[in-house]
Amino acid sequence: MQMAVVSLQPGQTVYCEAGKFLFKTTNVTMETRLSGPSNPGGQQPQGGAGGMGGMLRQAMGTAMQVGQRALAGESLAFQYFTSTGGEGTVGFAGVLPGEMRALELDGTRAWFAEKDAFVAAESTVDFGIAFQGGRTGRSGGEGFILEKFTGRGTVIIAGAGNFIDLNPADFGGRIEVDTGCVVAFEEGIQYGVQRVGGLNRQGLMNAVFGGEGLSLATLEGNGRVILQSLTIESLANALKKAQGGDKQGPTGGLFSTHAG
Repeated sequence: MQMAVVSLQPGQTVYCEAGKFLFKTTNVTMETRLSGPSNPGGQQPQGGAGGMGGMLRQAMGTAMQVGQRALAGESLAFQYFTSTGGEGTVGFAGVLPGEMRALELDGTRAWFAEKDAFVAAESTVDFGIAFQGGRTGRSGGEGFILEKFTGRGTVIIAGAGNFIDLNPADFGGRIEVDTGCVVAFEEGIQYGVQRVGGLNRQGLMNAVFGGEGLSLATLEGNGRVILQSLTIESLANALKKAQGGDKQGPTGGLFSTHAG
């Protein structure tokens, strides 16, 4: 299980999903807010936008941000950490045994990540969501909501097991992946879902006994892709099996049941 130990310069702020904070030095202040980093402190915009209208717009904006985080499977609030009176230190971790990765955003490309991958980011990085389209997302096993990170700065993500970095361009422009193994990918990568085999004998064998169900994720283009070696469903099934409640099912494929 990895952790991220972040050094903050005076006045520098990072934020995290509630529940992923580990420790901090005493000169680092902590504040929990519903508002995102694009509206720091939920403060009133300048330039005559005050009054009841400004307050209503502010409340609606915050409500939309909270709704986005709920759709992405994240906590409703963010925790903000700011160093005061010198350099400070704060630690974060994910929730599953696995790896963490710091992604550097330069403002030219967004990053997309699976639900609940977000750990922490600089206040200059915006957190949002992206829809992959109803049919693609529902078939993908990870839901049709992805987390989206834009802006400039560092964002830290976490996943299960070990990470591997791939570029589909190095493999003919396209790779096919277990839908639960996708952690994150750069903007420019096309994400989709395809059926495992055709509606024939081998296709049915793949679906029933192959452990992948009916679909695989497809990643196409030229850009960085991060995959994880362990899926949450596999971990849950292994724990259930160890407790005498095997949820994988006799086939390990289409007819397996979800743990929990």
